[in-house]
Amino acid sequence: MRILPAALADLDTLVPLFDGYRQFYGQPTDLARARAFLAERIERGESLILLARGEDGAGLGFTQLYPLFSSVRAVRIWLLNDLFVAASARRRGVAAALLTAAAAWARAQGAASLSLSTALDNAPAQALYESLGWRRESGFCEYSLGL
Repeated sequence: MRILPAALADLDTLVPLFDGYRQFYGQPTDLARARAFLAERIERGESLILLARGEDGAGLGFTQLYPLFSSVRAVRIWLLNDLFVAASARRRGVAAALLTAAAAWARAQGAASLSLSTALDNAPAQALYESLGWRRESGFCEYSLGL
């Protein structure tokens, strides 16, 4: 398995994975929208997308990180917003490899931390995160405001 930052040339591999990720969260399939969204993120340098490929070059999964800052700590942090592994590649260590690569990349960039959110009932993901050293936040509640 190889994990590298995605570029525009990787869109044909990345788009079906991203569309599958969106479908997992209840969105209808929309390959054109997925391509436009990813192309814009890559072109503008607004996120880092790490793409996992098998030895045959097939897309296995991806993670997408967005840059943030902690004002209180006055440091750079990254939000690990998306993590997805193709159904055919699950239970092969792809998610763990993507999480490890994301942490290594953020560390190399001088980031103070990575953060992520997951559903309260997503026990398999929570077990994976905790097995890799992630700690569940206990002092904060997360809110959102739809606009």
